[in-house]
Amino acid sequence: MAIKTPDWWYRKNAAGAPWWRPLLWPLSLVWRAVNAIKAANARPYRSPLFVISVGNVTLGGSGKTPITGALLDLLAPEAVGLSRGHGGTLTGPITVDPHTHTAAEVGDEPLMLAQTHPFVIAGDRAAGLRLIEKRRKPPKPRIVIVDDAHQNLKIAKDLHILVIDGDTRNGAWPFGDGGVCPYGPMREPLKPGLARADICVLWMPDEDAQPDPDLLALLGDKPILIARLKAQAPAIPAAVYGFAGIAKPWKFEATLRSEGYDIAGFQGFPDHATLTTAELQTLAAKAAAANARLITTQKDWIKLDPVWRARIACLPITAKFDDEAGLLALIRARQG
Repeated sequence: MAIKTPDWWYRKNAAGAPWWRPLLWPLSLVWRAVNAIKAANARPYRSPLFVISVGNVTLGGSGKTPITGALLDLLAPEAVGLSRGHGGTLTGPITVDPHTHTAAEVGDEPLMLAQTHPFVIAGDRAAGLRLIEKRRKPPKPRIVIVDDAHQNLKIAKDLHILVIDGDTRNGAWPFGDGGVCPYGPMREPLKPGLARADICVLWMPDEDAQPDPDLLALLGDKPILIARLKAQAPAIPAAVYGFAGIAKPWKFEATLRSEGYDIAGFQGFPDHATLTTAELQTLAAKAAAANARLITTQKDWIKLDPVWRARIACLPITAKFDDEAGLLALIRARQG
């Protein structure tokens, strides 16, 4: 069952946490114990291809999918994307065909990235790497960019890129108080997760936002690059009613505001949620009552059927690195 992300997870010192939060502590210990057992028994597969992991230490909302897209752009045509296909029914390994596959089959994020890049899904990422290794159609891939792989123990990586939400406005903090799920937003404690990173990428909300000095200090001597959200905002000469099924839906609402939309209402849903016809009809009724146009994220829009796509506007976002040449130099240096 999909659960909406608690906003207190991403507040400094977990501000606003409910009184019953301590009850989650034992579950956090179980989470950590299970991951420790997995790590102790890991036998990762080493691919002859150059494997770049793009991941985070928190449960979503850090910007790793647009970062993956930007890396595929930067390293084309020698790079192929790979993920497990979260939310899809197909386990793979299979190359995503954006013309025939649906988000229900391969997952929303892989289908979105496959619109412009070669992309493979595989529940077993090692099997996905082997499939990519067998590709003979030119250009033959030399690099695999694995989305959401920082904690994956079944494959060896040549470069670990850790993506961190750099938006610390209004008391936000990317790691909360450091609590491990479900006590907090962390997939693992920050120290070991950060130790594995070769490069840290701070995901910033706009062109003007600057990294928090305390956050920079926390990351120590790791190479730090800045990537900025770039919205491809459609012109809508009316109010909008927004909705989003992403890890931090409030961030999409903030993007709508920063793009100057007149927001008549907004509703958030759990990450990767597939909305029912009844839910969409309810949203449409609310928008109509406010004389507004429905608008959502590309990740949510791609899951809609053609009838609803025609009725709902989409706001795609991409990532733009401040120092693209510096990023490429770091990657090439590691490739040797």
